Amino acid sequence: MSKDGTKLVARNRKARHEYHILETLEAGMVLRGSEVKALREGNASLSDSYARLEHGEIWLHNLHIGTYGPAGPEAHEHKRRRKLLLHRGEIRRLIGQVEQAGQTLIPLEIYFRNGVAKVKLALARGKRHRDKREDIKRREAEREVRRARKVR
Repeated sequence: MSKDGTKLVARNRKARHEYHILETLEAGMVLRGSEVKALREGNASLSDSYARLEHGEIWLHNLHIGTYGPAGPEAHEHKRRRKLLLHRGEIRRLIGQVEQAGQTLIPLEIYFRNGVAKVKLALARGKRHRDKREDIKRREAEREVRRARKVR
């Protein structure tokens, strides 16, 4: 639990490597009871998940929320699509931006803020192979500079 009352559940570590993050925003999620309890236990995976605009609503696809043992036969589906809660104006703005070529919505993190499950969405553009190589070169150069400063 951090100082501002948020508890991180899952992070999409590949997202910043695979995409240029243009903008981030916070959205609520419509969840079932067993999903919330499984999230509180940390049973979630954001790998390969994405958000899509459908009929004026935003849906999160391929988010894997593991089982919650005591749920029994009433347990939830693991990879069902989940509705995201945003203001109508935010959705309209995102529709215009996502329709541009190469932009997509990807989840970066799932966390609890004040007891409510939230997802941090990013408006992103996919990186090309050469962009990834440039990022690696820049990171290695920064690492070398830090090592040189440490030696002095």
